[in-house]
Amino acid sequence: MLIAFHKPYGVLSQFTPDQPGQRTLAEFGFPGDVFPIGRLDQDSEGLILIGNEREWVNRLLEPRHGHPRTYHVQVEGAPDAEALSRLACGGIDIKGHLTLPCAARALDPMPDYPPRDPPVRFRKSVPDRWIELVLTEGKNRQVRRMTAAVGYPTLRLIRVAIGSLRLAPLVAGEWRELTAVDREALG
Repeated sequence: MLIAFHKPYGVLSQFTPDQPGQRTLAEFGFPGDVFPIGRLDQDSEGLILIGNEREWVNRLLEPRHGHPRTYHVQVEGAPDAEALSRLACGGIDIKGHLTLPCAARALDPMPDYPPRDPPVRFRKSVPDRWIELVLTEGKNRQVRRMTAAVGYPTLRLIRVAIGSLRLAPLVAGEWRELTAVDREALG
């Protein structure tokens, strides 16, 4: 079994809490024999895969396979072409790891996502923008560290695709079992 899940903000990508009171995958009614394949930070949202097919772990998480993951990132400020180029060219030092090249672009028009609970910080004097990043690696908090390194801190982070498998039309907290066509989209 392989499941696509829209992980809401504030939920750990695991079935047991690290601390009392934390929200986990256990509250979403998954079958009992599944585990997360990959992770999203507690303060990130979007597509994660859950399943019980161990061969998918290697296919999706092994760095040599270079599996693309697409993120929509709301950042503080308005990144210019130079900042987007720095993100795309790679070589940003993240705790001693130099990031690989990726795709980076401003989203225009900006996406119309439902508000997050709790809401993203808003400042009248500082604009915010949505950008899209497509990475083939996934170090801990990498997207957040990359945007901060070029001067545009992440306010909200949503993984919208893994390979060609898209998050939509799932809404936060929804999941569905993947079809054969969905599996092909994963690559």
